[in-house]
Amino acid sequence: MANQEELVFLPLGGVGEIGMNLALYGYGAQGKRQWIMVDCGVTFPGLDLPGVDLVLPDIRFLKAERNNLKAMIITHAHEDHYGAMNDLWPGLNVPVYASPFTAGMLEAKRNYEGGRANIPVTIFKAGDRIEVGPFSIEAVGVNHSIPEPMSLVIRTPLGTVVHTGDWKIDHAPSLGPLTDEDRFRKIGDEGVLALMCDSTNALREGVSPSEEEVSEGLRKVIEAAEGRVAVTTFSSNVGRIRSIAEAAQAAGREVLLLGSSLKRVVAVARDLGIMEGLKPFIAEDEYGYIPRDKMVVILTGSQGESRAALAKISRDEMRHVALSAGDTVVFSSRTIPGNEKGIIEIKNALIERGVKIITDTDALVHVSGHPRRNELLKMYEWTRPQILVPVHGEAAHLTAQAALGASAGIQSIPRVRNGNILRLAPGPAEVIGDAPHGRIFKDGKLIGDMEEMGINDRRKLSYVGHVSVNVLLDSRFDFLGDPDLEAFGLPELDHEGEEMEDTLYDAVLGAVESIPRARRKDLETLREAIRRAVRSTANEAWGKKPIVTVFVTRV
Repeated sequence: MANQEELVFLPLGGVGEIGMNLALYGYGAQGKRQWIMVDCGVTFPGLDLPGVDLVLPDIRFLKAERNNLKAMIITHAHEDHYGAMNDLWPGLNVPVYASPFTAGMLEAKRNYEGGRANIPVTIFKAGDRIEVGPFSIEAVGVNHSIPEPMSLVIRTPLGTVVHTGDWKIDHAPSLGPLTDEDRFRKIGDEGVLALMCDSTNALREGVSPSEEEVSEGLRKVIEAAEGRVAVTTFSSNVGRIRSIAEAAQAAGREVLLLGSSLKRVVAVARDLGIMEGLKPFIAEDEYGYIPRDKMVVILTGSQGESRAALAKISRDEMRHVALSAGDTVVFSSRTIPGNEKGIIEIKNALIERGVKIITDTDALVHVSGHPRRNELLKMYEWTRPQILVPVHGEAAHLTAQAALGASAGIQSIPRVRNGNILRLAPGPAEVIGDAPHGRIFKDGKLIGDMEEMGINDRRKLSYVGHVSVNVLLDSRFDFLGDPDLEAFGLPELDHEGEEMEDTLYDAVLGAVESIPRARRKDLETLREAIRRAVRSTANEAWGKKPIVTVFVTRV
């Protein structure tokens, strides 16, 4: 019935992909629902999006529902969960709830980037509860690869939903909290309608190794190294940064931090007391005075980013810091799909200089922050949901978790992807509609869709270049001086060894002269004839058709 109150779930990002997480929960009759928003993340552009800085979820639906959106809750401070807030929150301007560390990271980001909205944050952490419209929301502590992550228990008149966020089970983490098994079991005893569960590692068997084991693996690598050791990891992984620093300290080595994002994260962690007990990190200009076997560098660049510290070192572009033959670089990270090429280039550049490379295939130097299959089974056992909704993953991950949940006896596992409106209650769980969704792009200071940002044209330019032609005609529609032609991004010579610009210039002359003077009065027809002639000639000489812009002016 149209006036029936319903509980619905609507992902606008993160379901069917890794990254850009944004989930909505709605309660009420169709057209009269109140909404809460969980997370507001970004993903990063590949080579198919030239010039784009960030990829953001399209929030057209949220803007239309702005008056019904009651709150935004952030589960943790990874970019794929909070990185779009500075760009999207000003258009929503709703109350934000987040942990102290997430609030600190938002403030640090605002100070670093400048010109950003001051987002007021209400502190919300494990054990807290908030009341937002028809929703009662409890934060439950979980373990992940960042400080203060949380799952959300969302209670409504039609049932309770557990939104896990990113989590894993680690009984010996370098930083807390432990995933709160006792609390999840009690919530399961109360009755759980639906479990929205992290699928990232649903293809991996067993249980994730402990961060304590990773710390031991790093310590062994550092102690065995004869020269300097550089360890690259995700800048947000404060627990790993601490593990590396403690391993270096145990081996009698000094530690240097390199990379602005890494330094910002550590500064926030230090303000919250998370880095207590560690020796002070050294300054960059001290690096050259410390013996090679007494030095550890923790640095950015684990994903092959060309402007990150490790890439600069591989190109020998750092003023105070360099690596040489006999030194070791440890990748304490996983490779995010799409970043393989950049990482391989950095590794090869370092290997050419005699630097030893160690990854998690060589030693236990990294562990994921997401649950493997046995950990997922534990969460099912604790919460005993009526409905399982796999989220946070690509199609392969979502499908794998759906099969695992079915094998564990969960009866209802609907197929959900970005934009699907899933009714959780009343009645059986089913997709009842679709909402506008997709991607928008941050390009410099501007945000827009593919067309608004000119990304398709930019992509074409990267393949075929651009030719600009300017033709002046006198009052009798004859040439007034020579045409101007500039080719950008085209080969210098054509297939016969002639200057490409000369070949195209001749095409312009031929196009104009082939049109009788009386017909040249139609400047648009003349302009199109020139454009076609240049493209056709370029195709004949080169095999590609450039983008051509033609200006024709009668003086």
